[in-house]
Amino acid sequence: MASQTALYETLAASGARMGGYRGVQTALGWGEAAAEFAALHSGCALYDLGWRSRMIIGGEDRKRWMNGMVTNNIRDLAVNFGSYNFLLNPQGRIQADLYVYNRGEYFLVETDGWQSAKLLELFRKYIIMDRVEVSDASDKLTGIGIGGEKSAGVLRALGLNPDLQPLQVVDAVVENTGAAQLAGIGVSLVRAETSASYELWMSSSNAAAVWDALIRAGAQPVGADAVELARIAAGVPRYGQDIRERDLPQETEQSHALNFRKGCYVGQEIVERIHSRGQVHRKFTGFHFAGAAPAPGAKIESDGKEVGEVTSVAVVPAAGQDRVIGLGYIRREVGVPGAEVTVDGASATVANLPFESL
Repeated sequence: MASQTALYETLAASGARMGGYRGVQTALGWGEAAAEFAALHSGCALYDLGWRSRMIIGGEDRKRWMNGMVTNNIRDLAVNFGSYNFLLNPQGRIQADLYVYNRGEYFLVETDGWQSAKLLELFRKYIIMDRVEVSDASDKLTGIGIGGEKSAGVLRALGLNPDLQPLQVVDAVVENTGAAQLAGIGVSLVRAETSASYELWMSSSNAAAVWDALIRAGAQPVGADAVELARIAAGVPRYGQDIRERDLPQETEQSHALNFRKGCYVGQEIVERIHSRGQVHRKFTGFHFAGAAPAPGAKIESDGKEVGEVTSVAVVPAAGQDRVIGLGYIRREVGVPGAEVTVDGASATVANLPFESL
């Protein structure tokens, strides 16, 4: 059975519909998906991030060693800033994705919880004579997500400054908002990479108190179903579903995970060869579907030939009529925005990411 998040009991007691998401048991929703999805854009949505895990990388050689493990520039990462990364095998195939934050005396690594055991194994495999220490902090730390146009105001109501740069992290204390148990709760506030949304990290034992404080300040709880709709609408690939072990970094279109001036790392030779010789044959992109929602794994065809596959699908609530959208891979010569293709015998249109009309 999947593990329960630190907030599970709190969310279940509030009347949430509980279920599995990304390998854990958490809240799937409280009411209509349309309202919760809307809150993630125009309101202040609050959601459990207990499906994420965190580990600590310490030791004197941590900077050099970490820079040689992942695809982004860790050597020059400023203190209290993070970057998105891939971990590759020597053949350049993606083994995991992760965020790395420079916390001064250590690096904090954040990834999906189900990836953490594999990451720990890979990290320890590559520690040879290096003075590097790797530890799992998943049982001690958890996270809460805050998203939507009104998020900044809610954070300010708790004494937190939302004016951060992308992937900047600041340590703060949640101010007493009328409940004595809230005085002095330490948190870390993190700004998302590409949107005005945030994460709050805190001790697992303090998660329920912080959650309740955010609700009193005006945040609306939303479940994992709405979070997943928002992920697909934003065109964000999910490792294990949209990014697989067979995929190459340039195929995913996640250029923010790559740095071509950082020096050697595992799998670099393949990435550099692709970079110098030109693009890969397929790319990650979006699709609008005219008919019923296809299943992930459905093949994409053009002129009777298979040219790609669907990896994620969502039926997004929209005024007048729901929109069926998806993510997947398609051959570059076919994957031009606006191009018509066929999926399961029904028409589909290639779309830019994110789906801005949503």
